[in-house]
Amino acid sequence: MLMFASDLDRTLIYSERALIEFKQIEKDDLIGVERKDDRDVAFMSKKSYESLLEITKKMLFVPVTTRTFVQFNRIHIFTETIPLAYAVTSNGANIFHNGEPLLEWNQHVRKRLEIECASLTEMTAAIMNYNIQGHIKKADNLFFYYLLDEGLDLDTVKSIKKMASNYGWRVSIQGRKLYFMPIPICKGEAVKFIKVREGINTAFGAGDSLLDNDFLRQCDYSFVPSHGELAKNDRFNKHYIYTKKWGVKAGEEILTEITKITKNRIFSS
Repeated sequence: MLMFASDLDRTLIYSERALIEFKQIEKDDLIGVERKDDRDVAFMSKKSYESLLEITKKMLFVPVTTRTFVQFNRIHIFTETIPLAYAVTSNGANIFHNGEPLLEWNQHVRKRLEIECASLTEMTAAIMNYNIQGHIKKADNLFFYYLLDEGLDLDTVKSIKKMASNYGWRVSIQGRKLYFMPIPICKGEAVKFIKVREGINTAFGAGDSLLDNDFLRQCDYSFVPSHGELAKNDRFNKHYIYTKKWGVKAGEEILTEITKITKNRIFSS
C-alpha cells in the first residue's frame, strides 16, 4: 500500500504573506483552499490541486501539519472535495481517523510529555529571559510560537536553541513564526504509527521545515521545497529530493514528480 504524507503550509499551500514573500502575487492560476472570515487566505495552483486529486485516488494521503485541528479545519478542500482517512495535527500530538481523535495515540504522547521534557509553563517562563519582539501564541496547551515583529540575529537563535534543548524542547523558524516544540511531539512518530497501522510499504513525503525532518526520514521518497528551512541546512542535503522551483511552483513540482514516479514504477502491494 502507498502513502503520501505531506506538510501543508509553504509546502502544498501558501498564504497571502508567503505569496508576497516569493513574489507570486498573480492569482489567476491559483485556487483558494483555506477560508477565514468568509475570504480565501491560503492557495495552491490549479495544477497542484488537480495532481493532488489524482494522487489521493492511488494512495493514502495524510496531511501532517503543525496547525491545531481548528486551524486545519479551515482548509475546506479536505471536507468538500478531498475526503481524508487520516490527518496529523499539532505537529504530531494528535492523529485523527475519519474525523475522530485516536485516543490511543493522544494518551501515548501525553505520557511522554510528562516524563521526557519540561512543561509548557516552565518553557514559556524560560524564554522570557530573551528579548523576543513579537506576539506569543499557545497551541492546544501543548506548544507555543511567536509571531515575530522583527528577525532574530544568528547568535540569539543559537542561544535559544541551546537553552530549549536543555529543557527537552526544540526550535524552528518558519517565515515570521518562531516555534517552540517539546521533543516528544513530533510528526515522525505519528507517521510511523500510521504506516504500521495501515501496512504501508512505500511512503512519499514532502515538507519544508526542520519540524518535518523526522517524518521525512520515515518516507522512501522525500521532497523538500528549495525555499524551505530544511533546504538551507547543510546537514540534510544528501538525504532529500530538492525542488528546482520556489513557492507555489515548488508544491506543483513535488506533486508532478510523485505522479511520474507512481506511473513509471511498479510497487508491490
